[in-house]
Amino acid sequence: MFLDNDSSVTEYILAGLTDQPELQLPLFLLFLGVYVVTLVGNLGLIILIMTNSHLHTPMYYFLFNLSFIDLWYSTVFTPKMLMNFILEKNIISYSGCMAQLFFFCFFVISECYVLTIMAYDRYVAICNPLLYNAIMSYQVCSCLLGWAYVIGFAGAMAHTGCMLKLSFCDDNIINHYMCDVLPLLQLSCTSTYVNELVVFIVVGINVIVTSVTIFTSYALILSSILSMSSTERRYKAFSTCSSHIIVVALFFGSASFMYLKPASSEAVDQGKVSSIFYTNMGPMLNPLIYSLRNKDVQIALKKTLRRMFSRTGVGFS
Repeated sequence: MFLDNDSSVTEYILAGLTDQPELQLPLFLLFLGVYVVTLVGNLGLIILIMTNSHLHTPMYYFLFNLSFIDLWYSTVFTPKMLMNFILEKNIISYSGCMAQLFFFCFFVISECYVLTIMAYDRYVAICNPLLYNAIMSYQVCSCLLGWAYVIGFAGAMAHTGCMLKLSFCDDNIINHYMCDVLPLLQLSCTSTYVNELVVFIVVGINVIVTSVTIFTSYALILSSILSMSSTERRYKAFSTCSSHIIVVALFFGSASFMYLKPASSEAVDQGKVSSIFYTNMGPMLNPLIYSLRNKDVQIALKKTLRRMFSRTGVGFS
């Protein structure tokens, strides 16, 4: 699959986030810490949801999938990113680069739609609480998540398939810390018009569809909240939605800034910095924002820790 074009390039060099020597060690330690927190946070949330039956609800089913996606898609590029800070030349093969591009696009697009599904879930929970269990049945939730992964796969195939048709001749230094679409387009020695059009169409459709759905959901949620007579209910509803709004704004804002621009050197340089927010910070913050502020998760965490310490004979309160 990855070797059917006319490229003379067999490997690439990832330029990384910066070429300033004095920043290499601090950035390595920073992003290593971010990655460790990302792994622990998302894996911990996955285990909590799996092992606590009272978290087997649609909301936590979606959180489980969000953590699953964040866990894997941060792993797609972070190890290579960390190597940029400690190696003189961080080399990745052509086939490895195309594979990284495919899986990165797959997980990013899938996350867009999982976040959208979560907005719809909050709309149903707040605006139609009596019908919530009927509307958000296991079959419906599975179908929605299935479509999220299917759309992610289709988008990844579109980006990667178009990239495989390009020829890469001499320049093999990717101005990024991973194999992303726009930095690769800069290296092509053939026309990238079709690729840029595909980027604009695929990203544009995904952003428009998800944004319209999220904005519509929250417009209806806001209308429902304002009609509530109880101040306590209003506060609870606002607190439930605020975390999701913050994550959505961070994810979609930085991703749109990166992709809805021409593939120029200036755009890639600016996008490389903005991409940190949805590639590194988002997967780390998601389990913290969505779950650690949640009473149900806190109770599940205490129960799990109590079971662990009771087996070892150590008291836990």
